[in-house]
Amino acid sequence: MVMDLIMVLRGQYPTGDDMQVRLEDLSKQVKLAEKLGYWGVAVPSHFSGAPFQYFHQTSMLAYLAAQVRNLKLISAVNLLPLHKPMDIAEQYAAIDVMSGGNFIFGTGIGYREVEFKGHGSPMAERGKRFEENLEAVRRLWTENSVDMIGSHFELEGATCPLKPLQKPTPPFWIGANADIAIKRAARMSDAWIINPHNKIETIIRQMDLYKRTLDEVGKSVPDDLPMMREIFVARTREEAIKLARPYLQAKYKAYHEWGQDKAMPKGDDDLGMDFDKLLDDRFVFGSVDEVTEQIIALAKPIGFNLLFCGIQWVGMPHNQVTEQMHIMAEEVLPKVRQGL
Repeated sequence: MVMDLIMVLRGQYPTGDDMQVRLEDLSKQVKLAEKLGYWGVAVPSHFSGAPFQYFHQTSMLAYLAAQVRNLKLISAVNLLPLHKPMDIAEQYAAIDVMSGGNFIFGTGIGYREVEFKGHGSPMAERGKRFEENLEAVRRLWTENSVDMIGSHFELEGATCPLKPLQKPTPPFWIGANADIAIKRAARMSDAWIINPHNKIETIIRQMDLYKRTLDEVGKSVPDDLPMMREIFVARTREEAIKLARPYLQAKYKAYHEWGQDKAMPKGDDDLGMDFDKLLDDRFVFGSVDEVTEQIIALAKPIGFNLLFCGIQWVGMPHNQVTEQMHIMAEEVLPKVRQGL
């Protein structure tokens, strides 16, 4: 197993921050990721995200595609049930062309009621709409003319004239927390993006579910298997917790208020707990050696080989982000590879 790193470019900033300055920071970070040999950069998506502000996912991916050529650009994740498939197919086909065929279509079901109401998409229908949209996008990317009637769209001789550069399509990855969504990821995608919120015992159980479902549908475990984790490296674990606490505490407080808990399995569904309890078994904190050991201990039973590094959080200074990027690429990753 060869481990590689993916930078999670969250790009979430407090309301009132100068976003032109922040855009320059993000540009510097993605160029540094390319220089340091990161495998890819992931851009999330949310709407109505107060108290944070951020750039829209497709706008950000298009901007980054003009900046770098040796990184995979990943939508992590597009909230597919909110949208119409023709729009999504055309937007992300363009991203694949702009990136030189380096785009990965990461998508998920979503969980925030305010986003569904704002898009006029019934939350109760999100599973059905997700599957219909995914099928329609795949067909629009691979067929010259598509006839398909869904619950919320009708394609009649529909086309996506600008096809993705990658053939037949860019990879489809699905982010999933709940068991039903993990089974969907096995059936309908090229890889499950292993979520950053569940405890390790839950993820090990869900990995068994994922593999069993893959076997049921006649698919093998993918060569590229990504897992997302919040990470902070310092001289000691205590120092890492102290430095990361104000940023992650604010992030998870907002996620709890947004209702992220509702999308998680029973037993892992309380992101509003005390921070010291929350970080136990969820976050990778410590010295270089401690973080190395924790990543190896995760990788061996779970089997992932792409680590989504959550090392950029709301309010975190640019120089602290770049310092973490250097440490992960230059100090932690070589030791992880040696240990695996």
